[in-house]
Amino acid sequence: MKTIMPKQIQGQERKWYVIDATGLTLGRLATVIATTIRGKNKADFAPHVDNGDYVIVLNCDKFAVSGNKMADKMYYKHTGYLGGLKETPLEKLLVKKPSKPMEDAVSGMLPKNKLRKSMMMRLKCFTGSEHTFAAQKPTELTL
Repeated sequence: MKTIMPKQIQGQERKWYVIDATGLTLGRLATVIATTIRGKNKADFAPHVDNGDYVIVLNCDKFAVSGNKMADKMYYKHTGYLGGLKETPLEKLLVKKPSKPMEDAVSGMLPKNKLRKSMMMRLKCFTGSEHTFAAQKPTELTL
């Protein structure tokens, strides 16, 4: 008996899902999104093949966090210069770049290899309740 290994198909048909993030916990929502984008919910999953689906996140700035994370959770970046570590709390980051916390949470749950960039391109975040991908006929993804 042989083990069948799936291959990347160029004209592969990917599904589109839409999810409303209003009131959902950031981490739990990010795990569902990362699983769908990576394709782990499919029967033909293989870690070396990028066969996931598209996910549209509506109201990506209206998620919930537990405890005092809105003020305490910090996002870090470094300028490259000595002493150039910058930190931004979650509440200020939501004002500046509303979709950044959702993108960072999903990106942190994807594999750290060459497939990550193409997987992240299939995540579409919108701050309102409208999106521009109605022609793809996305289905509702529920938690």
